[in-house]
Amino acid sequence: MKYENFSTFNVQLDNGIAWVTFDYPPVNVQGQQMLADLNSLAMRLERDRETKVVVFQSANPEIWVCHYDTELLKDMSDEAVSREDAQLLDLQSVCERISKVPQATIAKLEGFARGGGHELALALDMRFAARGKYKFMQMEVGMGILPCGGGASRMARQTGLGRALEIILSARDFDADEAEALGTINKALDPDEIGAYVENLARRIAQFPAESINACKQAVYESIDKPIDEALKAEAYWLYQATSKTPALKRFRIADEQGLEHDIENQRNWNELVMKVQEIQ
Repeated sequence: MKYENFSTFNVQLDNGIAWVTFDYPPVNVQGQQMLADLNSLAMRLERDRETKVVVFQSANPEIWVCHYDTELLKDMSDEAVSREDAQLLDLQSVCERISKVPQATIAKLEGFARGGGHELALALDMRFAARGKYKFMQMEVGMGILPCGGGASRMARQTGLGRALEIILSARDFDADEAEALGTINKALDPDEIGAYVENLARRIAQFPAESINACKQAVYESIDKPIDEALKAEAYWLYQATSKTPALKRFRIADEQGLEHDIENQRNWNELVMKVQEIQ
């Protein structure tokens, strides 16, 4: 799979990881060109079974991705429409498509991510932010609108209702440690730690079967909106998808034949053992 001809970011492939680096001077604004590039990227990722992890980072030392281009909203109608006539915005559609790619997606946040930029980060699977460099804001209420790239829809799923409304209605900057406490990111890290942390995580995940990564991801996303009985059925469905397309059954058979789970040393060293199991294909 070739990842070329993007104008707002570049992509480097390395051992199952796609490193997507936003580089769209002066401020990585999230305009029509970036949305077109992201849509094209998603189309390629959907068909790629060699790439296991996608890390989104920025070449700009101050900004990850800027807010949605004001040009895209200024010509909107000032007439209210019915619920049935409301159409998804391009930003909503592209973020949703990115969220559903079969790879694990990680935001490496070493600069500002406000408005639509933050909403793109929320659409990814995991987010890690650098202290002293990262800030996020949903400023839309102050502009007379609302977060409309999935921010209003995804925020409470990350933080809970009260915190989501505090973030959205305050329209203020939050730093990395506040973001960790609120739940919008996985972890706040010092600037000299974030690179190694994200790379080690990405390289670990990239050693696992592509279909198993996708099955885990889809089961988690699908279950969040379902009653528990339906969520459990979704888990079972995705389990069968995984066992039919990965070395899982072979690995379990060998483990059973060799009695590996009865070895106390194996129980003490699962963190290393799970990586050694990847040798069984």
